[in-house]
Amino acid sequence: MTTQRTSGRRKQAFAAAAAVAALLTTAACGGSSDDNGGGSKNGAAGFDAANNKVAQASLAKKGGTLRFGGAQDADSWDTTRGYYGFMWNFARYYSRQLVTGKTEPGKAGAELTPDLATGLAKVSDGGKTYTYTLRDGVTWEDGKPITSKDVKYGIERVWAQDVLSGGPTYLKDFLDPKGEYKGPYKDTSKDHLGLKSITTPDDKTIVFHLPEANSDFQEVLGLVSASPVRQDMDTKSKYGLKPFSSGPYKFESYSPGKSLTLVRNTEWKQASDPVRKAYPDKITVQFFSDANQLDQRLLNGDLDLDINQTGMSPQGRTTALKEHKGNLDNPVSGYIRYAVFPQSVKPFDNIECRKAVILGADHVSLQTARGGPIAGGDIGTNMLPPSVPGSEGQKYDPYSIAGANKGGNAAKAKEALKACGKPNGFSTTIAVRNNKPVEVATAQSLQASLKKIGINAQIDQYDGSQTAGIIGSPSNVKKKNYGIIIMGWGPDFPTVQGFGLPLWDSKYILQSGNNNYALIKDKTIDGLFSQYVTTLDDAGKTKISTEINHKVMEGAYYLPFTFEKFINWRSDNLANVYTSDNYSGMYDFVNLGLKSAK
Repeated sequence: MTTQRTSGRRKQAFAAAAAVAALLTTAACGGSSDDNGGGSKNGAAGFDAANNKVAQASLAKKGGTLRFGGAQDADSWDTTRGYYGFMWNFARYYSRQLVTGKTEPGKAGAELTPDLATGLAKVSDGGKTYTYTLRDGVTWEDGKPITSKDVKYGIERVWAQDVLSGGPTYLKDFLDPKGEYKGPYKDTSKDHLGLKSITTPDDKTIVFHLPEANSDFQEVLGLVSASPVRQDMDTKSKYGLKPFSSGPYKFESYSPGKSLTLVRNTEWKQASDPVRKAYPDKITVQFFSDANQLDQRLLNGDLDLDINQTGMSPQGRTTALKEHKGNLDNPVSGYIRYAVFPQSVKPFDNIECRKAVILGADHVSLQTARGGPIAGGDIGTNMLPPSVPGSEGQKYDPYSIAGANKGGNAAKAKEALKACGKPNGFSTTIAVRNNKPVEVATAQSLQASLKKIGINAQIDQYDGSQTAGIIGSPSNVKKKNYGIIIMGWGPDFPTVQGFGLPLWDSKYILQSGNNNYALIKDKTIDGLFSQYVTTLDDAGKTKISTEINHKVMEGAYYLPFTFEKFINWRSDNLANVYTSDNYSGMYDFVNLGLKSAK
């Protein structure tokens, strides 16, 4: 849901972006014929070798230290509170769920597979009842069995938002839509397991009773927020400093913002875990305040990969593409970067005025501002990411954004302006986060395009750390005359509900922390979401997903910029490495191995 799932550190100005993009394009076309397009002379797998496929699959050895670096620590390592995408990815080292994503590259990685449970759910009662049985031999780090009550308690913690704020609340929304349960810390039942919509008939059985069917419920149980937590080990707000492990690794030490070390959980049994291979003996994370310093350590071979998985900074990737191309992958991130038009700000209550901006924008320039086709991504033509079932990618391009109008179509834009009663153009304000230089560059590109058709847009750079209270407040957006907001969004789980519900459903218009910036109140879209959650077959869900995207684009509420891509680094020593749609194009951390036990 939150754009902070992959909090960015891309730092470039608009002028530099064009130069970087040009260099990237040149470098991407280069590479010698004997290194798989790599340019690396030291055993790297080759450019894009791990992008939606497995690189060095058979070379992983047991042992060694897997070395992560990062420019940003997690929002929290508490499985209930963490919301950054890399945290969800990394947390599978020390937490297990009933079900999780498959450890396979690309789209297959987004498919669910049993983890703590013996199989996927037995679904009954028209999609409202889900029953799971826990595996034999699943244990905590002290050797005690993981029980169905531990799973229930871990899920109940989501209700304690006053103490454990920050993480996703889908479980709360799905299981207790009226908000009747007060959470385990306020629970008056003797065992503090009073959530009535989850029952535990015995230690191996857990049953979920949804008030209303939701076809993505298992997807939500695959998030780390559904991890078990044992009551006697729950340190509440301090739990993220040392979570109690249900996975193959446990916390040895953690210094927030500085370092984290995981070591083997000797009580974990491979026979009880069909998902995790647990190759390394130790996993370390070093945090840096300077992204360029991090990239230099990667280039030097001191680290194996970037935990944040948001792409190398311009300086680092320029060097990497020239000298170490075989260590790089260029995945689609699963994010869409875009501009959105709040209908509360005139004249964007008029669809023709919205269309004027879409048609008048120079989409190639916007792509260049974001880093070009390699580091920025393909030109975005609609609002459904390629990783979400129902997406048609660039094939669905209702405004010819990547086609005839990719350089901007001033004539058609002026026709739209005339149709909306503003033949001479108008003035508006573009809102953009001040801590995202690439977004400022994008705003400058859009500003220049719009000036050519008579739309005078000033740019307001607001405090990016205060997003929820600034652009998330519809009243403030109207007061500030924010007719165009620049933002990005990626799926919490790879379905149209996991991506689009907070953006497009009228029920999600909030007075603070709002993400439906366009203030879309479309009965057809709302109805399609209602139909989606009660549709249990995949083909039916995919069809509705496509329909929702079409209705959103027909409303001209958004100007998509890019289907975002990154340049990510993997060291020569990494084995069994691949990108996964389950983690928005990141490398799937859980089964990474090393070729030699460093």
